Amino acid sequence: MDESRIEQLERRIDELEGRRTTTERSRAAVTSFVPPETRQHLRTAGREQLLAVRSFLDHWIGRLRDEPEKPESGRENIRID
Repeated sequence: MDESRIEQLERRIDELEGRRTTTERSRAAVTSFVPPETRQHLRTAGREQLLAVRSFLDHWIGRLRDEPEKPESGRENIRID
C-alpha cells in the first residue's frame, strides 16, 4: 500500500470512530423532544410495571411452594390376585 492509501484509511477510521451510535442519536432525539418531567414520569411508570410483574411472579411462586405435592394422576392402581 502506498502512503496516501494508508492515510485515507486512517481518516476513514477516525470518521467512523467519531460517529455517534444509534442509541446515542436516539437518546439525543428523545432528550430534545420530550420534556424532562415527562421522561421522569415514563421512567417511573416503567418501574411500576416491573414491580407489578414482580409481585405477580412472587404470588405464584409462593403458591407453588405452599401446595402439597400431588400424585401424578388421580388414579390408584389396585392389584387383583
